[in-house]
Amino acid sequence: MTAQPFPVSEIVAAQRPQRKDAARNYDALLAAAREAFAEHGSEASLEDIARRAGVGIGTLYRNFPTRRTLFESVYADEVNALCRAAVELAGLEPWKALTSWLDRFVGYMVTKRAVREALEDGSEIFQACRDSMYAAGGPLFERAQQAGQARADMDFGDLLRLVAGITATAFVDDAQRDRVLAIALDGVRAGR
Repeated sequence: MTAQPFPVSEIVAAQRPQRKDAARNYDALLAAAREAFAEHGSEASLEDIARRAGVGIGTLYRNFPTRRTLFESVYADEVNALCRAAVELAGLEPWKALTSWLDRFVGYMVTKRAVREALEDGSEIFQACRDSMYAAGGPLFERAQQAGQARADMDFGDLLRLVAGITATAFVDDAQRDRVLAIALDGVRAGR
């Protein structure tokens, strides 16, 4: 898998300011928003996000004029990280590459649900993120299928729905979630 421009990578690059100080503030706001959304869901306070980032509320609004813009930017940045991970993992053995990427996907789904749910499925950014996720993870799944390590009677959309369904469930702890995911992936693995 070669480094390719995913639709979401272009969106992320276009949103990030060019000046170093402005880019630092933008990155700090994204990190603070991710943290706040993971803790408090979509109702996280914008004032709290600005405080966590060490900037004023005016700086937050200059970068993200609306709450929706902030949600979209956090979501696009997270999907962009998943796409980069797929490229980084592509050199691993096919099943290991796929399951390593799915581990990152699970972490993303568990901690970022509030951001995704705040966006409507028809938004342009949501569609670009979905397309990018399929373009990044799909080839890992196809490689595992071609190597005879993943079931041939399913597609990547089936796999993502399986994993997303698992992450939508409440678990006692991360260990239980990981155990249930491992059981499900045993069903995906060919020859089991």
